[in-house]
Amino acid sequence: MEEGGRKHFDILDSIVFAGMLGVSAIVGVYQAYKSRKSVNAVEEYLVGGQNMSIFPISMSLIASYISGIALLGLPAEMYVYGTQLWSIVIADCFVSLTMAVVYLPVFYGLKITSSYEYLEMRFNHVTRLIGSFIFLLKMLLYIPLVIYVPALAFNQVTGVNLHMIASIVCAVCIFYTTLGGLKAVVWTDAIQTIVMFGGVIVVAVLGTSRVGSVAEVWKRNLDTGRIEFFNMDPNPTVRHTFWTVVIGNYLNWLATCSVNQAMVQRCLAMPNLRKSNITIMIMAIGITTLVSLSCYTGIVIFAAFHDCDPLTTKQIRKPDQLLPYFVMELSRLIPGLPGLFISGVFSAALSTMSTGLNSMAGVIYEDMIKPCLNKPMSDTNASRIMKITVVVIGIVCVALVLLVEKLSGLIQAGKSLSGITAGPLLGVFTLGMFSPYANSQGAIAGALASLCFVAWISFGSQAAVATGKIHFPVKPVSTAGCPEALRSTVANLTVIMETAVKEQPFPLYRMSYLWYTWVGFLTAIVVGSLISWLTGPNKYKPEDAKLYTPIIRNLLNRKFAKKTTDLKMEEKPPSIDGSKIC
Repeated sequence: MEEGGRKHFDILDSIVFAGMLGVSAIVGVYQAYKSRKSVNAVEEYLVGGQNMSIFPISMSLIASYISGIALLGLPAEMYVYGTQLWSIVIADCFVSLTMAVVYLPVFYGLKITSSYEYLEMRFNHVTRLIGSFIFLLKMLLYIPLVIYVPALAFNQVTGVNLHMIASIVCAVCIFYTTLGGLKAVVWTDAIQTIVMFGGVIVVAVLGTSRVGSVAEVWKRNLDTGRIEFFNMDPNPTVRHTFWTVVIGNYLNWLATCSVNQAMVQRCLAMPNLRKSNITIMIMAIGITTLVSLSCYTGIVIFAAFHDCDPLTTKQIRKPDQLLPYFVMELSRLIPGLPGLFISGVFSAALSTMSTGLNSMAGVIYEDMIKPCLNKPMSDTNASRIMKITVVVIGIVCVALVLLVEKLSGLIQAGKSLSGITAGPLLGVFTLGMFSPYANSQGAIAGALASLCFVAWISFGSQAAVATGKIHFPVKPVSTAGCPEALRSTVANLTVIMETAVKEQPFPLYRMSYLWYTWVGFLTAIVVGSLISWLTGPNKYKPEDAKLYTPIIRNLLNRKFAKKTTDLKMEEKPPSIDGSKIC
């Protein structure tokens, strides 16, 4: 349907979108039917019976990381601030390597279902509960943001109430996650990843065609200073530099992938470590490709609107609406394109939300309910409890969407909130795996101190951004090519922007949000090590070797073997002729 020269969501778009939701629901029903006779219902629900194949798990890992926040936020980031954030793909290769070499071998060796079981084995039950609590907090902060993103896009292209569509998408997600468990989540993720790639590629190709060529896209962005990859400014308060994006974001990705229950759970669903490492490599390639496509789409959008900025002219309210707006502009060329695009964004959201719901249910049952039971619960009852948990958490997440509207740009808000929990979690796991002398008192103190410290910085920074106390320099835009009616709406914007920022916020609030994970990580390590030293270090025992990462494990084994050999040498009597010690 066309109105005022602009295409709107029509019946074909609705069919494409409804088809995606319908397929997701059908997969959930099918997987629930298929696994109804499983011997171990809990293992089936949480790790798919540990016999999943490489393809669906790889696609699920990609889909879980690339949420709608990335699909909408990355193009907006390129448009408003330039391409420096595109450098995050450099960190991805190192994250995958670190995950495969350092963290996963420990989880596989212990044969655990919840990654937080490790914290009890290495420290104590209280540490495990704190780790689980931090993870649940992370997901409760993150999932509402993930839900808000596709609802915002849908609202932009259809005008349908944002909260109503958020409730609908959550209901579908809760339905298939509750019924089918991990297998339903993983297989719907695989389908949704294909839809995501399809939507992003089509938009990038059509957008480039509209501008004229890749060379023209690049030239228009280069002329306005948007092409920037090697800003080597060491100042930590600069929002994006090469150092903050590559080194700062490296640890954020590492925390998201290596010790996060949602990711570990998928890797543990593989039959062996070798296949799990293969899926991680595929994940790295997939994420790099999808992130690069999304970033490229951002510079395509700017090239298309280089002389008539839709933000300045109030055609859209927020930068996060740029991609949906651009899709509607392109939709005259291909019938059903808005439906495909919205399906892609919703696919990203559904995959991330379903992963979060499934892993949160597993953590609540394995770490909080199961240890409190006087006698083992039957698999059937345990499975029912986890399904009820999924429904309750889903409803809470929908309610929390109301808070998300108050946050700033999607990428910064998402990374800022994840930084609150990513640093403490990675810090505690790393402390346990690398430091044989760290004890439970140190781990608990490090986790809590880190969590409180980073939360204070993150919420303070978000408040400063929301009230206009912090303003980030943006790249130039133009309205020279706009119709006269649109240009007349932007008369006094420059004066408003210049007079809005007067007061300087607290220095730590000005630190780039990409350093939050490092702050949390180092705080947990330093405080944990100091408290462990003050309260009496943990004593290493050879039977605990599996609790340490392979590098440390080998060093400890050599040290212990040398110590044992030295003791035997001391106990052995001298030889008869006295010339040597045997």
